[in-house]
Amino acid sequence: MKKKLKLGIPKGSLEAATIALFKKAGFDISVQARSYKPGCDDEELDILLSRPQEMAKYITDEVVDCGLTGYDWICESGRVSRLREICELRYSKSSFSPARWVIAVPDDSKIKKVSQLKGRRISTELTNVLKKWLSKKGVKCAVDFSWGATETKAGTLADAICELTETGQSLRNSRLRIIAEVLTSTTRFVCSRKAYADRWKRQKMEDIAMLLKGALIAGDLVGLKMNVPLKCKGSIGGPDKVERILTKYSNPTVSTLAAGGVAMEVVVCEKTARKIIPELKKAGAADIIEYPLNKVVR
Repeated sequence: MKKKLKLGIPKGSLEAATIALFKKAGFDISVQARSYKPGCDDEELDILLSRPQEMAKYITDEVVDCGLTGYDWICESGRVSRLREICELRYSKSSFSPARWVIAVPDDSKIKKVSQLKGRRISTELTNVLKKWLSKKGVKCAVDFSWGATETKAGTLADAICELTETGQSLRNSRLRIIAEVLTSTTRFVCSRKAYADRWKRQKMEDIAMLLKGALIAGDLVGLKMNVPLKCKGSIGGPDKVERILTKYSNPTVSTLAAGGVAMEVVVCEKTARKIIPELKKAGAADIIEYPLNKVVR
């Protein structure tokens, strides 16, 4: 029988971003409505959808070999020491920035700092992490588990909330003010120690990690190709001038054209391409092509 790696994909807010990342890395994952068993064009992968909050449990209980979940939920599970991290993947549901668990209070609250929460009540989904954090700060207060709609509980069912945010905009829209940061979290690709000890599984996981990281690196990069005649009209430029523009941002590949002149190719940020394409044209570059990248493996 063909060897299989059991892989957990986070269901919920990270699901779409994760499947899109795997797609860019070369893995086509298809999810049917209400199904927790997605299909995949890699026959060596057996995929299961799981809530990020439960991923660490399923990995350590060996339901799956490995999976992607947030560092926050790994900490919350209390199973950090029982997992092996393959790599960190800096992406979230809507950006490539780390997410933050913060303590927030209503704008009109008199509470300005965490010490003022002594004897008060905080609502959150991240109860274990928050309790440990408050203990280190020497703050004793009630921590209630929130089943959702946490932002609505500030000032009504709780004096403060501990909530996940990327930009803070949602909290501001709810007229909440951040007074402290508890934890910064990124997505992690983790596995059980048993799976890591299996040579074939470890190699498969490391190959997947390499491709996923390559897809993330390529996120805001594009490739540029162009031809440059040896002699440009009106002596406005030439290969040397074009190469000087490109080397400000990256090390271009230069090759000789059969009909004379040179071809140059380079990888740059998409915003850089927008800036330098007019400069390259003025310097004598022709047939300039910009193309997207799926992976950049370094």
